[in-house]
Amino acid sequence: MRKIIASLDIGTNSIKLIVAEIIKTKTNVLAVAESESKGIQNGLIVNKEAFFPTLKKCLKDCEEMLGLKIHKLLVTVPSYDTEFMMCEGITTITNEEKIVKGVDIVRAMQASVYNRIPKNCELVNIVPTSFRIDDAEIVKNPLNRNANKLAVKTVVSFIPKKNVYPVLDCFEKLGVEVVDISLASIGDYYAVSNAKLNNLIGAIINIGEGTTTVSIFNKGVLTNTKTLEIGGQKVENDISFIYKVTSMEAKKLKNEIGLAHKKLASTSVTKLVTNELGEQVSINQYEISEIIMSRLEEILNLAKKEINHLTKKEIHYIIVTGGISEMPDFELTLESVFGHSAKIANIHEIGVRNNKYSSSLGLIKYFDSKLKLRNKEFSIFDLEEQEELDGKHKKINISENSVLGKLFGYFFDN
Repeated sequence: MRKIIASLDIGTNSIKLIVAEIIKTKTNVLAVAESESKGIQNGLIVNKEAFFPTLKKCLKDCEEMLGLKIHKLLVTVPSYDTEFMMCEGITTITNEEKIVKGVDIVRAMQASVYNRIPKNCELVNIVPTSFRIDDAEIVKNPLNRNANKLAVKTVVSFIPKKNVYPVLDCFEKLGVEVVDISLASIGDYYAVSNAKLNNLIGAIINIGEGTTTVSIFNKGVLTNTKTLEIGGQKVENDISFIYKVTSMEAKKLKNEIGLAHKKLASTSVTKLVTNELGEQVSINQYEISEIIMSRLEEILNLAKKEINHLTKKEIHYIIVTGGISEMPDFELTLESVFGHSAKIANIHEIGVRNNKYSSSLGLIKYFDSKLKLRNKEFSIFDLEEQEELDGKHKKINISENSVLGKLFGYFFDN
């Protein structure tokens, strides 16, 4: 069975849906859609009636690319008030061969959270840090090992139900099954992770439109996170306020002539706009870049301060992601705050080569790692739909007199 997974990230500015196929260690993007968010405030659904059409459009756009309906997907949920717990669970291996199977791993992990999650909260992630076989050998992956008992240590994260249920209600209304929920920051990590990072302690900063999320990872495991109610939208608000232009005009100015740092900005690059007072104003690149830089430095300094609150351990890496990190000269502003200890994420998969997709893309990779540990297969499409996706049932109409027609005739008639 092909491993095809769909993942949707709900952001303040937009919702992003990716459908991708995992082939060995590669993630091949099959379709991607993005819709402007409505009814969302700081990542939370505050108006389901306004959000629902946005969600419906995003799904429809992706389905039209695929030629198939999407009935299952993964989705990010807001990380406000996330709590973490270290837990332990144990299970007895009951199969005749006394070999650890995927179902045994699942049972041990379920045992670690049994009666541990508060009634007003929803479990988001159970991440195993180590397994113990028969009270003796400690291993990272016990699959197919001989054992009578299997114990596990896990890091468990849970959030208030109010963060989750408005999201699930919208998908239920559409008849779409949410296969798994996760925090966006876990997706961010898996979008950039590698063997080196998996052995280090570090921080991921995602600067979204309405919020900035700071997350701490210890050897690939999320151990703490904080959402700051400040994001890239503040940059546009500043431009709008200073130049007395609409928010739409402010966004255009930022995208067309703005730089994230004033060092390489030019006073000769200008744009003429009409403000809300009806006056024509000439805005140069240096002035607007100074405004952008000032706000970005504030956001990054707040994130830097939050890292020190979230962990007392030595940080070995800091990676910044989110759409605004794609701005020209963002690395200069990042260096002015963090020195050389921080770098910008680099999403390199074809079709989603932009850091705004890090959460959604990474969530697919994270889910794939869960499938491998549990020795499970999964696809959002059944075998018949996969054949349809391959185009096996689609006839190609080629004239016999065309060059291609003659070529096909040569191969199939002889």
